[in-house]
Amino acid sequence: MEKVLQMLKKGTKLYSILTGSCPQCHEEKIYVDQNPYHLGRLFKMHDQCGHCGLVYRIEPSFFYGAMYVSYGVGIAFSVAAFIISYLFFSSTLMQAFIAIFATNIVFYPLIIRLSRNIWINIFVHYKPELAKKRA
Repeated sequence: MEKVLQMLKKGTKLYSILTGSCPQCHEEKIYVDQNPYHLGRLFKMHDQCGHCGLVYRIEPSFFYGAMYVSYGVGIAFSVAAFIISYLFFSSTLMQAFIAIFATNIVFYPLIIRLSRNIWINIFVHYKPELAKKRA
């Protein structure tokens, strides 16, 4: 349990990915609206971090690469839905398929946000010296 808590502390990629915070300083949130289910504002991001000044759109169309990540994240959600429905609830294959489909529809906004967070964390690394200083 201690090891899991260590992985979720500030300064880790997992912290930035799960909280949607700046990957460079972990002090401010990337998204204007923290709720991914406000669909009209799902993609609205701050232009840059107010704490360390990191520009989130590193280049035009930067987040197109997150589409590839979202495929993997969607597969992970699908496998989890299958295991839960088929193995734990003894559903038929058709019911398991419906559970997978429903899971992907319900969690689609969360999958998009997680994918974008993973994508930016691949290219931007945590800098503890920026976390302490105020820009």
